[in-house]
Amino acid sequence: MRKPNLHPEIDLDRIPRHVAIIMDGNGRWAVERGLERNAGHREGIGSVREIIRASRDYDVRVLTLYAFSIENWNRPKGEVSELMRLLEEYLENELAEVMENRARVRSIGRLDRLPPSTRRAVEHAVRETEGNDGMQLVFALSYGGRTELVDAARRLARDAELGKVDPEGIDEKAFASYLYAPDLPDPDLLIRTGSEQRVSNFLLWQIAYSEIHLSGCMWPEFRRAEFEAAILDYQRRERRFGLTSAQVRSGGDGVVE
Repeated sequence: MRKPNLHPEIDLDRIPRHVAIIMDGNGRWAVERGLERNAGHREGIGSVREIIRASRDYDVRVLTLYAFSIENWNRPKGEVSELMRLLEEYLENELAEVMENRARVRSIGRLDRLPPSTRRAVEHAVRETEGNDGMQLVFALSYGGRTELVDAARRLARDAELGKVDPEGIDEKAFASYLYAPDLPDPDLLIRTGSEQRVSNFLLWQIAYSEIHLSGCMWPEFRRAEFEAAILDYQRRERRFGLTSAQVRSGGDGVVE
């Protein structure tokens, strides 16, 4: 039976398996209201909580949140410290609900750059939820798409040098196995809030065929209704992956039944 709180127009058989979100606009939301930028980051935690719950309700299998980019290290030290503190606080406060819903927390990025207390909080959440079989909640932390590709190339080159990999046998599948989380499916839907129209170095390999939804909402304003609007937008698209519309409708052979 369909849950009463689900949007009546959303087709539950066509929910994106993996949703990735660029959570942009916290600082601008605060500045527009005469507040300090950190007030926007604190308000954004409410959106994180609500979107995770909505993703669970719609049975999204993987939700990846761009929580802190590799470029964000260049922000003022006070803002970076507050972002790290909020992350630690979030993981501590939400872990019980995450466990109750059997969600699994994962992280991608250069975690060695995180402050020790933040890294411990992340590792604790990952370890505690490792055996859960529900939605996978992935935090991109100290993450950059180009950095991920460089790290993958470095590991691949090292294995090739050791004779573990034949350079002539390297294809897309082989290269992808060296990414941070190679077992995860590529995002079906990429959402960006904050009115900007760029991917900002996020999952550059994985979003090659992702549908992109751009929201004019700043992240603190992006709640369940906006998430549902993104899913509806996704469901209106025809995903062709290089095929023609006729091929998609016929199952790939180009003959429309």
